[in-house]
Amino acid sequence: MTTLTKKNIVRGKRYTAEEKSKIVSFVESHNTANGRGGQSVAAKKFGVSQLTISGWLKRGGLPTRVSKTGGKGSIQSKLAALTILGQDITKLEKELAAKRAKFNVIKSLL
Repeated sequence: MTTLTKKNIVRGKRYTAEEKSKIVSFVESHNTANGRGGQSVAAKKFGVSQLTISGWLKRGGLPTRVSKTGGKGSIQSKLAALTILGQDITKLEKELAAKRAKFNVIKSLL
């Protein structure tokens, strides 16, 4: 069994803010163009683990995957996602109003 000493401890590489920014930008542009796969391509291209890249994306407030609701895509895809969500909210508000009206009718009969 090997004991760890200061000499044989492996430490991870530290990346500058510029390196991180470059890699995250690459991931975003790749995902925008291709829909997905940016992390794995960036990991191979820059020699950085996918876990590390994922952490950078999370800390930057970016999703680690492109979602069907627009995730990291273009402004158009984000606007489309907002439109769909807005329509869903409007529909749910109408349903809620109808249920409240029904609730109040039944309540008034008590």
